[in-house]
Amino acid sequence: MQPIIKLTDAAAKRVKALMSQSEQPVLGLRIGVRSTGCSGLGYVMDYAKELRPHEEVVEDKDVRLYIEPTSIMYLIGVELDYVEDKLQSRFVFNNPNEKSRCGCGESFSV
Repeated sequence: MQPIIKLTDAAAKRVKALMSQSEQPVLGLRIGVRSTGCSGLGYVMDYAKELRPHEEVVEDKDVRLYIEPTSIMYLIGVELDYVEDKLQSRFVFNNPNEKSRCGCGESFSV
């Protein structure tokens, strides 16, 4: 069975680095989707400090990902990457479920 979400090596390395810098204990990374932007949905990430009811926990490359239950259907098959170039560094969601993205890249629709 395919996991809900996978990490690239670069994303796993960056998440581990960020978690090690947290001032409070962190279990992993919480990932979800919220209504926002011109296309309707946007990705949200935060430190997971506790397991919330009905969350899915995915472990990949020694990183625990806590998936919000209302977001699972939007995140099935996603690959989370971390990209650095001359002007910026960012997490990138490669989502096969996306039908379109807004021009600024902040939101998407399925």
